Amino acid sequence: MRYISTRGRADELDFEEAMLTGLARDGGLYVPQSFPTFSDDDIAALAGLRYEEVAFRIMQPFVGGTIDDTVLRQAIEKGYSAFRHVARAPLVQLKPGHFLLELFHGPTMAFKDFPMQVIGPLFQSVLARKHKRITIVGATSGDTGSAAIEAFRGLENVDIFILYPAGRVSDVQRRQMTTPTAANVHAVAIEGDFDVCQARLKDLFNDLEFRDEIALTAINSINWARILAQIVYYVSSAVELGAPGRTVSFTVPTGNFGDIFAGFVAKSMGLPIDRLIVATNQNDILHRCLSGHGYHTVETLPSISPSMDIQVSSNFERALFFAYDRDGRSVTHLMSTLENGGFDVPHDVLRALTDVYGSGRVSEEETRATIVRVYEETGRLICPHTAVGVRVAEDFLDPTVPMISLATAHPSKFPTAVESACGVHPPLPSLMDDLYDKPERFTQIADDTQAIQDYIRRARRQ
Repeated sequence: MRYISTRGRADELDFEEAMLTGLARDGGLYVPQSFPTFSDDDIAALAGLRYEEVAFRIMQPFVGGTIDDTVLRQAIEKGYSAFRHVARAPLVQLKPGHFLLELFHGPTMAFKDFPMQVIGPLFQSVLARKHKRITIVGATSGDTGSAAIEAFRGLENVDIFILYPAGRVSDVQRRQMTTPTAANVHAVAIEGDFDVCQARLKDLFNDLEFRDEIALTAINSINWARILAQIVYYVSSAVELGAPGRTVSFTVPTGNFGDIFAGFVAKSMGLPIDRLIVATNQNDILHRCLSGHGYHTVETLPSISPSMDIQVSSNFERALFFAYDRDGRSVTHLMSTLENGGFDVPHDVLRALTDVYGSGRVSEEETRATIVRVYEETGRLICPHTAVGVRVAEDFLDPTVPMISLATAHPSKFPTAVESACGVHPPLPSLMDDLYDKPERFTQIADDTQAIQDYIRRARRQ
């Protein structure tokens, strides 16, 4: 299995190299040169298996022999041992034909735990074998940072720096990043929104001298290994509802497009997916684009679903790459126009996108109303991001095709928003009882690439 850049000018890599590299040196994102395919019999054989076994069978073909099967199995077993639910990603029914896929039973209570808890042991194994140390820098809109810190804290051969937008994450999200005491963990509050954090991260990677100096790698969803581990819960949930004999659809609340792109990969492998629905909040650039209005950035508005407050959606580049029939030159041209505010999408490319993806937009008022209605109808509290997904899914329900909405975070990660909507305060799980008692440790830095580089040089362990 070889990996190529969406911009077509970087060297092909194997899985291990792509995982350690993160962002391609031409600024693109790595994707497989081809997708492995699963027959109906292969998919049917997954029924009734433990989540860990499903994960191994889905991930192993992408690894391509670069990581020993025993090491991969151990990483999967270790990664999911910390999850609080034996099913790892349980399905619950909201109403006939509409299901919620709970992805918040990991140690940081968000879907990012599914990839991060496996990637951590994989990195550790590979780095130990190669006698290498690396510096991980990530940008987060809230959940990636805490999941990455949980996965990499305390590792001897890794320093990890997480850039998050100051004042634009929930208190729980922030404290999950700023209270760990491991010496290799650095929480960095950047003055700006998530798009600023993401832009500075790309600046760091595009400075090839700095990149090589500190052995820089990324664990955002620009890292292919992140996408790979997320394919698994699409497959496991579809099989639970009857795949391959039954087609299913998914609705995904998303800002950076990584989670729903994993669904595209699952569909490309042979999973019978009817529709993949993109659910956005008021920062609706993806919905506007898929509705034929081009990909044009506007001001990012703070919302009660802050992990989706994004204008520049990194993984949309992967979707464009396939919609352009793998034309890296066209993708490079489009990405270069983002600095000038965006681009229009040609009709044939838009058609290729909308053949796969539907979309919807949810206002703040509709988000709150959905939290209330789901609680009144089911007794279940949902986070505002999940509410966005549930509300959009309702516009696409088909009585002949089950709809699975992804519940991306535990409601207690956004207690103020949930309580203000429905009057019920969602308690933290017992493992986080002391979260508000711990001292915080972080560094605030201006929106300045040089200042961020200087801090990383000073703070990382030599």
